[in-house]
Formats: sequence, C-alpha cells, structure tokens
Amino acid sequence: MSKRVGLIGHPLGHSISPVFQQAAFDHLSINARYQLWDTEPNNIKEVLDGLRLADALGCNVTVPYKENVMPMVDECDTLCRRIGACNTIVNHGGRLVGYNTDADGFLKAMYKYRDYPVFGKKVVILGSGGVARAAAFALINAGAGLLVLAYDIEDQAEKLAEALRGVGGDVFICKSADVASVLSDCDLLVNCSPFGMKGTQLEGKSLVDAQDIPSGILVYDVVYNPLKTQLLINAEKAGALTLEGLAMLVYQGAAAFELWTGKDAPIDVMFEAALGAL
Repeated sequence: MSKRVGLIGHPLGHSISPVFQQAAFDHLSINARYQLWDTEPNNIKEVLDGLRLADALGCNVTVPYKENVMPMVDECDTLCRRIGACNTIVNHGGRLVGYNTDADGFLKAMYKYRDYPVFGKKVVILGSGGVARAAAFALINAGAGLLVLAYDIEDQAEKLAEALRGVGGDVFICKSADVASVLSDCDLLVNCSPFGMKGTQLEGKSLVDAQDIPSGILVYDVVYNPLKTQLLINAEKAGALTLEGLAMLVYQGAAAFELWTGKDAPIDVMFEAALGAL
C-alpha cells in the first residue's frame, strides 16, 4: 500500500518540500508520496483527522498553522510543548504526535555552514510566529545573550518573550518598524518573518535596509525561496556574512523524514534535489 505524507499550510506556492522529500523516499525505495496540502483555516481539523488512517505517515506544518495544530493532535513531545510550535506530525497507529524539528534544523545549518558561536551574542529576530519560536528557543538553549524580537503582532511577541524569560532568556521586544535602532551592536540578525518569500505579496521586500546592517555580523534568513532574498542582498552590500534558509529547510525536513520512516535520511540526496528545485 502506498503511503501518503504532505505539507499543511496556506499559501504553499513557494514550497519545494515535495521535491526533496520525494527524492528521499525514492532513493530508499519507500512506497510513499509527498504532496502539498494547501489548507484553508476551517479545514485544518478535517485534514488532520485524515492523517489517522493507515495509509498516512503524517505531515509537515508550515505558515500559518504551527501553533494552531497543537491542540488538535493527541500528544506533543517535550521540545514541541516547550517551544509552543509544531512543524511535524507523525501518525502512530491512529494517534497523532506533534514534534518540532525546526529548532534542531536551525542550529545545525548555522553550525555547519557558518560555524557561528552564539554564546553571549546579541541576536535580533524578525518575527514572532512559529519558526521564530523555534529559533528563539534554540538560541536561548545555545547560550545566546540578549534576544530582541522585532514584531508586527505585539501580543504574539509578548507571549513569546514571556515564555523565553521563563527558561532564563534575556529578552526585549520592539516594533519591526523600529528594528534599525537595535541593530548597531547586534551580532546576529535572523529573519523569521515571511518578508522576501517567493509567491507572496512580500516577495522582493526586506524589513531591514542595507545602511542599517552592521558590517561583519551574520545575517541568517530562514526564507529559502528565493535562495538569495532581498535581506541577504542588503546584507552583502553592508559587508555582513550571510546564510540562506535552504540548509535549515533540508535539515528540519530530514529530521521529519526520520520520524516518519525510522530510517536515516539521505541528506546529500535531499540537498541535491532541493538545490535543483531552486
């Protein structure tokens, strides 16, 4: 019996997950199909309930549902509960279990491709949604110093800041419109907002201009499509180091693949397929 697995989110025009996930299934001769499940908000529960069937392995979850799905699954693992965002769901014999692989993927990409030590560093995060939650908790756990959340939704940012302070984080929030004022002594700037994402109204846009980015810092954009966002173009003009979001995407996807299948993910195959799709 062919298995099914997919990505829940809305919109999904930017996603290349089916390309590299399918490449992994095919490489290991696993009879499964990875699909895009563009889901309207009022249909989330119906789609999730369908994952309880025997032919479903589970799913990935992306914007804007990483927090919404948590009360709809039967259980979340410890890291998922601590972060408060779920990006992977696994069907365990009809029970749906939520996980967060974003946090691990975020750090793995940064350590492998930039070997960047975050201990004691001042970090500015653009955004306060699901991926921002994962990145922020990962950075706090890695020993980051001051964390600044630049928000568009104040209530969301306040809740995240409170949760981070609860695990020992030194956290400050500011409006995204005021982010330039907190960048002068920043060490790491991370974009966890949809700004720059292909196929959206924010394509080609950046929350930060080149003149506001300090030279020598690391600018990490978790948006992966396009590979080089406007923020990264601005960062290069400013003389900053840059890191694209593709590595995080593949690493979090590989961790999800292993949860669904119990097999080691063919990372090289997944990277090659992902790069080909872009």
